[in-house]
Amino acid sequence: MKTQEDIYNLCQQALELCKPYPAEALVISAQNALTRFANNFIHQNVSEDNTILYLRLLSGKRIGAASTNRVDSAGLIELSNRARQNAQTGPENPRFPGFLESAAYAAIAAFDLPTADLSPRLRAEQVRSVCNLAAEEGLNASGAFSSGNDQMAVANTHGIFTYHASTHADFQVVAMAPDSSGHAHASAWRVADIPVEALAREALQKAKLGSNPREISPGEYCVVLDAYATQDILAMLNWHGMGAQSVMEGRSWMNGHMGEKVMDSRVDIWDDGLDLAGKPAPFDYEGVPKQHVDIVRAGVATAPVHDRRTAHEAGVSSTGHALHPNLHGLSPLASNLFLSPGESSLEEMIKATRRGLYITRFWYTRQVYPRGCVITGMTRDGVFWIENGEIAYPVKNLRFTQSYVDALNDVEAIGRETYLLVSEYGNIACRVPAVKLARFNFTGVTA
Repeated sequence: MKTQEDIYNLCQQALELCKPYPAEALVISAQNALTRFANNFIHQNVSEDNTILYLRLLSGKRIGAASTNRVDSAGLIELSNRARQNAQTGPENPRFPGFLESAAYAAIAAFDLPTADLSPRLRAEQVRSVCNLAAEEGLNASGAFSSGNDQMAVANTHGIFTYHASTHADFQVVAMAPDSSGHAHASAWRVADIPVEALAREALQKAKLGSNPREISPGEYCVVLDAYATQDILAMLNWHGMGAQSVMEGRSWMNGHMGEKVMDSRVDIWDDGLDLAGKPAPFDYEGVPKQHVDIVRAGVATAPVHDRRTAHEAGVSSTGHALHPNLHGLSPLASNLFLSPGESSLEEMIKATRRGLYITRFWYTRQVYPRGCVITGMTRDGVFWIENGEIAYPVKNLRFTQSYVDALNDVEAIGRETYLLVSEYGNIACRVPAVKLARFNFTGVTA
């Protein structure tokens, strides 16, 4: 692991090579490890230690961008030459507001030494216990247990330098039976906050309960959604409408409804990169400080998130939501989302349901229509019929087509427990509860 001084010196060397042009250096240094398992045994253990420097150079109205993980002197010279060449040959970008000139940063302690030092043996011991539990039940377990640490720094020729070190851990498991499956997942920046055995038992229990599923007719049903399904709702609302670019282009579910009530009054959605209950980071990939941003307040659509470019066009300040350079075309997006908890337990929501479905999660979800965030997808890893407040029997997976905005306008109850789930794509963190919705539209039965 590099020191903060190492990364500072690396940034300054790169910026010095860019003179006399304004420039920005972004360094991401990460140590990541993964233990993967299937059929009740570990089949892969990998680790990666990599440092990447992303450089942006401004020549007039042209931006030259380049990156490298060769961070010796020769590599930095080659990097700066590519950035200069790209700035000379690329198109002008009059929408670019220039690099950040000043900022004040909050200090966030989100580095956990036991997580950073988690050994392959310790991960393997945890996974072995999961595989043993599955074998005892006559089921097959598969999944992955990952951990690591990240360092990120942003520096530019205006004198900005900011640095943050963090850790991360993630555990996912799927338990398979001949005609059913169960799923569980948890993320954290402290590995001690991931209850591996409890998650395994959750997945195994759902796989056992899901055996011999019955087919039900498509239609509109009351649903109780596990946090895994709630996460998909929040994530899709984010990808398809919480960023200012989608609003500016008229393809957001917020378009035409800013300041209007679009969801149940109990629904609050916000983004806060400073909250230790999420995946905290004090600044974004442009070095802009993070802040609390209300996106939906008491069911009312309030405002999207911004990066520096969209903020400049809108005449407002960036909210600190620029994405990783590899996702630049999707920027800005929320990255540390929260959905407000309620007052019910999952068991209480089921008990209060006369007829409906208890759903573990959604998968293969895709947008059908942007206004209203209409999504199609399927259920997976445990769907159960509720009759008179009890789980009556498992049902076969269903396909749905449903506006996620309308779904959150039909809230009957919200869980009081929240769970942190970080997506593999985009590294978007969501802390969400289970929810009960009065109506959800299912259009077919899957094979």
